[in-house]
Amino acid sequence: MFYIAGYKQKTMSALPDTSTFKTVHFSATTITELMIPSYSNFGGKIHGGILLSLMDKVAYVCAAKHAGNYCVTASIDTVDFLQPVEVGDLVSLMASVNYVGNTSLVVGIRVISENIKTNIIKHTNTSYFTMVARDEQNKPAQIPGLILENRTHVRRFIEAKRRKEIKQNYKHEVDEIAVPDGFDECEQLLTGERVILINN
Repeated sequence: MFYIAGYKQKTMSALPDTSTFKTVHFSATTITELMIPSYSNFGGKIHGGILLSLMDKVAYVCAAKHAGNYCVTASIDTVDFLQPVEVGDLVSLMASVNYVGNTSLVVGIRVISENIKTNIIKHTNTSYFTMVARDEQNKPAQIPGLILENRTHVRRFIEAKRRKEIKQNYKHEVDEIAVPDGFDECEQLLTGERVILINN
């Protein structure tokens, strides 16, 4: 038995055409790389830019595999560096499609690092990349639908949908921000902040 949003539970023979749908598992991708000294920053830890570059790579592979087209990064949400990554660690980036729209999709990425001497594994990052599919003419291309195979897939899809809605509301609120013209009004808004305000 199968269930498709908008339809009651039916047998496969009664379902609409799902030939353009793909499972989450189909495009799930893992990239693993050893962290070498040239990747480190001045503090001796792995540079955040290196990890971002690796996340962008695994997001592209995952998205392109699902879309069947070239994909570009449209936005990146919630890149929190939870723990430092050390030189010599083995970093694995696990990506899967969390949400699909018409021409865009969201790839969720979980990053872990493993100390290959102690075998201690740390969760270092979780991030979400919005990718847009492009066709041979570099125009937005429709992407396949997504088959949600278990409750985790359903949860991730709903969470991604909700994040998208929150992001749209946030953008609207930011566009509505108005900075006062008067010095006194600005001074009042900045009370308690660690700034020095000069009235020119």
